[in-house]
Amino acid sequence: MGEARGAEVHIVEGQGSGGAQSVDRALGLLRLVGRQPEEGVPLAALVAMSGLNKPTVRRLMLALIRAGMIEQETGRRRYRLGQESYVLGTLAAVRHGLAEMAGDALADLARDSGDTAFLSVRRGDAAVCLQREEGAYPIRTHALMPGARHPLGVGAGSLAMLAALPPGEAEAVLEANREVLARDYPALPPERLRELAARAREAGYALNPGLVFPDSWGIGVALRRPDGGVAGAVSIAAVAGRMQPPRSEAFAPLLTAAAARIEARLARAYATAPQSEGSGQ
Repeated sequence: MGEARGAEVHIVEGQGSGGAQSVDRALGLLRLVGRQPEEGVPLAALVAMSGLNKPTVRRLMLALIRAGMIEQETGRRRYRLGQESYVLGTLAAVRHGLAEMAGDALADLARDSGDTAFLSVRRGDAAVCLQREEGAYPIRTHALMPGARHPLGVGAGSLAMLAALPPGEAEAVLEANREVLARDYPALPPERLRELAARAREAGYALNPGLVFPDSWGIGVALRRPDGGVAGAVSIAAVAGRMQPPRSEAFAPLLTAAAARIEARLARAYATAPQSEGSGQ
């Protein structure tokens, strides 16, 4: 988060020339934009961080826009990741990442609760829904769909991830999201989310009692990597009538057990994955 802010990250050229060099440069720019998924990156910042000249950056960004990898806001003129980036990322995650490890645990959550189970991941200052599994109960909440993005703390799984962050990092996220919260979620300012996160840390799970959509309640538990960092969250959502205590509280053990299964797989994956020199993972 904020990795590219205020720092030069010059793009290292490959050995090729012509088309290969352009590909290297375009992918480098795509990575720079991906480091700030929520706020986006202006052209001037991309020029400064990449070390490339403005005409080259503009030309390559236009090519990425045509391919759907990048989008540009019409008002603020900032570049963000495009729909095709999301599609490719989701496909990669299903094959190699957390979604593959969590699939059966998520399906069991949906079956055992009868309601809808979700897998979410953190992307910078936001949470993104990666996967959704429907339960058997015929009345469902459609407040959260795969690909949906919310400021970190908005929604049960998102709140669970915020609560699992170190205090200083959680505060930085809340401040970074202050503007978008005021604009899109006026009932959930940073001060309110700070209180909710404190309750989640005390309880061991996060509860969203219809704070985003009045008829949609949720409960979530964070997923941790072996190093203690936040890997994502699992959550259950249902219409308000299905989530009143004590029923909502009965979901906490189900979520905790599912999280333990997924974290055990993460631990095995980390133990067997080759670590590059200097890797912090």
